[in-house]
Amino acid sequence: MSRFLENAAKLLDAAECAVQSGNAPSHMTILVGCEGGIRMIADSDWPLDSLQAHHGASMAYRVTQQNEKIRLEGREGQRTCVFESPKVADAARFILGGVAPIRYLSPVYAAA
Repeated sequence: MSRFLENAAKLLDAAECAVQSGNAPSHMTILVGCEGGIRMIADSDWPLDSLQAHHGASMAYRVTQQNEKIRLEGREGQRTCVFESPKVADAARFILGGVAPIRYLSPVYAAA
């Protein structure tokens, strides 16, 4: 796995752990410089690619929580990723009850 995706997975895991321990994460942007330096910016309304370019970061990640889900967006050059956790209540039920949450999605059809 690439360092970019490994960082994304670790950041999502840290955000999920924070929520499970009762902390509400703020919207956080994490920038990783070319030499490995880390800069964290809370509640930024700048687009992720603009922050990355402005600070000269090689990788940029944004962690947000909305509708009981934690979302992580990542960017490295032209590569992007988006990870989204299950709803916090579903995750808690899974952990405490041992039953995996099941989601049924309706198919989306496009008009021809």
